[in-house]
Formats: sequence, structure tokens, C-alpha cells
Amino acid sequence: MDMVETDVLIVGSGPAGGAAALLLSTYGVATIVVTKYGRLSDTPRAHITNQRTMEVLRDAGIEDQVIARATPQRLMGDTTFCSSLAGEELGRLHTWYTHPSRQADHDLASPSSICDMPQHLMEPVLVENAIARGTSFRYQTEYLALDQDADGVTATVRDRLRGDEYRIRAKYLIGADGGRSKVAEDIGLPMVGTMGVAGSINIVFEADLTRYTAYRPSALYWVLQTGSDVGGIGMGLVRCVRPWHEWLIVWGYDIDGEPPDLTDEYARRIAHHLIGDDSVPVTIKSSSAWTVNHMYAETYQNGRVFCAGDAVHRHPPSNGLGSNTSIQDAYNLAWKLAMVLRGAAGPGLLETYSAERAPIGKQIVDRANRSIGETTRIFEALGLLSAGDPDQLRRNMAARKLPTPEAEKQRRALREAIEFKNYEFNTHGVELNQRYASRAVQPDGREPAVNPRDDELFHHATTTPGAKVPHAWVVRDRASVSTLDLGGQGRFTVLTGVGGSPWVEAAAVVGEELGVPLVGVTIGPGADYEDVYGDWARLREVEDAGCVVTRPDNYVCFRSDGPADDPVGVLREALAGILGRR
Repeated sequence: MDMVETDVLIVGSGPAGGAAALLLSTYGVATIVVTKYGRLSDTPRAHITNQRTMEVLRDAGIEDQVIARATPQRLMGDTTFCSSLAGEELGRLHTWYTHPSRQADHDLASPSSICDMPQHLMEPVLVENAIARGTSFRYQTEYLALDQDADGVTATVRDRLRGDEYRIRAKYLIGADGGRSKVAEDIGLPMVGTMGVAGSINIVFEADLTRYTAYRPSALYWVLQTGSDVGGIGMGLVRCVRPWHEWLIVWGYDIDGEPPDLTDEYARRIAHHLIGDDSVPVTIKSSSAWTVNHMYAETYQNGRVFCAGDAVHRHPPSNGLGSNTSIQDAYNLAWKLAMVLRGAAGPGLLETYSAERAPIGKQIVDRANRSIGETTRIFEALGLLSAGDPDQLRRNMAARKLPTPEAEKQRRALREAIEFKNYEFNTHGVELNQRYASRAVQPDGREPAVNPRDDELFHHATTTPGAKVPHAWVVRDRASVSTLDLGGQGRFTVLTGVGGSPWVEAAAVVGEELGVPLVGVTIGPGADYEDVYGDWARLREVEDAGCVVTRPDNYVCFRSDGPADDPVGVLREALAGILGRR
């Protein structure tokens, strides 16, 4: 049987696989991607692209390409709750940080903005750039099995066009093959939870809905009707794919019964039902049934094989966390593989991938499923849970308009229920407060920073080791640069201030000794970069002559509050520990 060799084999070409290929190729790692399909995604499944993911894409040099294709934040956040698009509006919520106070939080947290980038547009950007940087990409190539030994992994694949099988020998393999991952099954990853907890239908269609949506621009329009609380993701959803003519409906069905017959006639009837205007021409593009899952892997690695994305965290689209977490999995793993493959780190560094990302996977699976349950409060406020009759439903909705104590109570309950959906649509902390604890992070003995606000709703910037480095604008040669742009790029970065030149000199020495890309940067008056607003000084949590060290993924891995008697020795000890070389 023929044998092909590479450093890393990736099974799957979705957000996790595509991002892993892009990043590994950027770092100079020989990579092959195989997918059993003859194309990339042709449906707009995942779409919300949060700030942390945009930071990843910024570091990879493709943020501008995503921005050019995505729907911007300003058209995403007037989220509407209604009886149908043409029907009665029950309330709105400023989502995706479009409320003025949350917009400030959003802009202070990152140089990048949240956007809506449907998966069928995102995947080509990831994959085309990966190929341009050296990835070998093979469509119609089905992964069949793997064997691993002390030196590598041998995968057997089938060319689905020719029908023959061949082997690919890789030093490492990444299973990014989705929610029914064969790789995860083959390596026996321990899974917790349940698949198929609810039934859902996606209907992709074209219709000019400008009249009903452009004046309240949003990514999501939630429809409360009889039956909309059955299965699905809490209620009926009309999701904007491209303003204001491409759409995706999510509608539930009883998982214990037979899935509906997804004819165009059925799909068009559901679309008109949620639009509320049968005169609108509707062109059905596709429809498919899927299940809501609540499952995560306890570990993401077995030997030289790793899994990422939906293979290890399976959940509904609530909170918009799926593709974001998948791309961030890849960002965490890619630099570690690159360091090990070039001999700059020991294999123990790879064990930190599971230690750091598995707790995040569990968190987002639980959060997304909890958001579905929290939708019940809206139905309860309107008395819809007990209303199976459409006429009774309309009477219950109309009752909130009456000048009675009961109606006032109902109005208050509805406002509070909609407001509570901030925990689905404005979870800045869930997106940006992810903390890592592993040997790839060196604690400094100080108490971890405590968020003074709700840790799910609000980001708290800190240089505590294990946190994402804070964003601040600094200036050089009349140009503003984010502190995140000083790091990343496949290297470790030492950030210090006035009086911190010994740390910069130590970085040069230690980087040379360990064979690790390591640069030193000074921030302050007369330094490499000017902290003209004083924001970095407020955020860094160390003295001018102290230092903050970031990893290639822009996570803080070490900090020193002040100068050290032996900065070379201190930095050497810290980096050697992080890289698994002591």
C-alpha cells in the first residue's frame, strides 16, 4: 500500500481543521488535510465570530479578509422577539454588545470586533490561505483507521474517486472530524453527556425581507408561536445569513417522534409561518434535520493523536460558541506542535492542550444548553406554555396591554425574561475570560485577579498568568498598535517598561540558548512603544521594570512584578518549565 509522509495529518476541514492547517502552515509545519467530502461547507451553520476568534485570525494575517465578507456588528444586535416577522413585536434586546454601555466594554477589550461570518464563507478563507502557505489538501479522501507508535501515527485513507486505499504517515494527527468523530471514537476519548436531547430543523431560503427587518437590523429574530417551544433551541428562529435576502430558519420537532418529511412544500410552509406573510416569495435552498447535543470529552489527547472542535464539544448553537471554540482549540494546539516538531519543546508541552482546553469545552457545552432552558422564562411570562391553541396564545399576548395589576405584572415578567437573555447574547466573560492552568503557565504566587462584575457577562482584563494578555493601544512612528500585535506571530514576547532593558537583554540570551523565538519589547516614554493613553500602565499589574511574558497564542505565561537580580536565570527557568525542558 502506498505511503505518504507529513508532520501533521488533519482529518476534517471545518473551522477547527481549517484553522489548524492555516496556523501550522504559517508556523512552517508540513501539513496534510483530508476530508471525505468533495467540497467545503455549503450551508451557513456557524456564524457568530467573536472578538477572541477575530484576534486569532488577526494574528494569522487574515482578519481583513473575514471583515470584507462578514456582516458587521452594527447590523447584528437589534434582536427581536415577536409572534412573526410581520406580526406583533414583544420586545427587543441589544445583543452582541451593541448597547452603548456594552459597546464600550467591547471596544476596550480588543482591537478586533465581533462580526457575523457564516461558515460557508469562513471555511474557504481558512482553507485557501492554508493551501497558499503550504498545506496539502485532499478532497474525497476518507479517513478509515489509525495506528500509532512511539514515533508517529499511520492513518489509512480511501480515495473515494478511485476507490483505492493508501496510508499517510504523520508525526501527529488531529481529528477535527465533527460531532460524529471517528477519530475520537478510534482513540477512545472519554465522553460525558448525551447526544440527541432535542430535535431541530434547519431551513435555508432566499426571500426579500427588507420590509420586516432592515429597520431593526439583527442576526437573530425569535418567533414565539404554538409549538415553537418543542425541541429545537428554545423557540422558532429566523436567522439572517446575508442582509436582508438570505435566511436560515431553526424550528424544532419532538425528538421522540418521527422527524418531519423535509419537502420544499413543508419548508416553505414553515418559512411563511414564521415570516407571517404568505405573499412573500420564498426560494428554498436546503433543509436538514439535526439534534441538540450535550456532550464533551474529558480529555482531548491519546498519545500522538489529538481531537479538536465538535469532535470534543457537542452542543447547540446558543451563545454562538461553537466555531469560535473550535478555532481557538486550533490556536492553542498549533503553536505547541510547532515548538515540539522543531525541537524547541519537549513532548510534555502537548499534554497542556487537554489540560487547558478540555475545561473550556465543558464550560461552553453547559452554557449553550443552559441558554436553551432559560428561554422558558419568556413563555412563562406570556402564559404560552399552557397555550396549545393559537387563539389562546394571541389572547395571552394581548392581555399584557391591559391597564390591570395582572397585566403590569406580566409586562414586568416579560421585560425581565428578555433581559435575562443577556446570558445568551452578551456573555463577554464567557468569550474572553477563559483561564488556563497547566505546566505551560507559571504562577507568580499572587492571588488571581477577581472580576468585580458578573464573570459570564463581563470581561475582566488582567495579566494574571493563564489569562489572555490585555489589549491596550500603544503608539510607534505615529501608528497605533495593539499590545496583542506585539505578541503572537509564533513567538514568545517579553513586555516590559522603562528600566526593563535587562529583561529585553535576557530575552535575547534565553531565546538563543533554548532555540525559541523570543523577543523583548519596551513600552513607555522613550521606549519601543509609547503608552500615550496610560492604558497599558493601568492594565499590566507589574512595575515599570517588571515584565509580562506572553506565549505565541497571546496568553500570559509568566510575569515578574519588578526587576530580577538574575533576569537571564529567571527567564530561562520559566521558559524551560513552560516548554517541558526541565
